[in-house]
Amino acid sequence: MTTDCHHHPSEEKLTRNQRLVLETLREEGTPLTAYNLLDRLREDGLRAPPQIYRALDKLLDTGMVHRLDRLNAFVSCNHNHCGGHGVLFAVCDECGEVEELNVGNLDAAVQEATKPIGFSASSLFGEVRGLCQRCKPGGAAA
Repeated sequence: MTTDCHHHPSEEKLTRNQRLVLETLREEGTPLTAYNLLDRLREDGLRAPPQIYRALDKLLDTGMVHRLDRLNAFVSCNHNHCGGHGVLFAVCDECGEVEELNVGNLDAAVQEATKPIGFSASSLFGEVRGLCQRCKPGGAAA
């Protein structure tokens, strides 16, 4: 599945390894570590961690992939924030499900909050931890 976005470079300009990593993240739909990616892509010829990390570095630079710090894992961009807004993720502590959130208003709030200290925020990226609908008590059945 390809999800092109006019704020990201064309996927046609990606290298083979970058394309494989991006497609794997999209197909998986959950955060993957670099070593998870390496395990899944060995049959495609990616055999060493530097191959994965080089591909991830480029994908991170383009915004096509995001890194979740607390999980030390990566997810593909679902484009909710395109147009210059920040990126915020809801991460379930129970099952590990991750949802990318649209945070346009939060982006403006952070800019306003940092103004009094003379800080010029260039980007917003964060993780909100808690329980997803399925995992919270009284939530939807799995």
